[in-house]
Amino acid sequence: MKLFWAIAVGAAAGGVSRFYLTVAMQQRFGEAFPWGTLLINITGSFLLGFIIRYAIATPSMSLELRLMLTTGFCGGYTTFSAYSYETAVMLEKGDYGRAAFYSIGSVVLALLATFCGFILARALIGARPSG
Repeated sequence: MKLFWAIAVGAAAGGVSRFYLTVAMQQRFGEAFPWGTLLINITGSFLLGFIIRYAIATPSMSLELRLMLTTGFCGGYTTFSAYSYETAVMLEKGDYGRAAFYSIGSVVLALLATFCGFILARALIGARPSG
């Protein structure tokens, strides 16, 4: 039951974070392009890459915390279904250039962000005092 609540709390925090970041991006840049979803997919990929790589390599993170942050927070935060919908809408409208940019940007930048998360995790692991 502890795992259930850890995931539920993380998912709630991730969903609320996604909502506020999306609104902030729309207010700042307008609604012509889904910048919020793109940013969320990139930062969510970074977080997931970092958290999992760090948690696997160190004993410092309990199973509950790891699941709260990965399955919970990152699962509630990332927006792949919104990405799919927004891309389909752009394609339906004939906005092929934006759809291509969004699709390529989402995949390539999210993968790069995941690897950046790996790099940060390795750096932090290497900086930990041994003992």
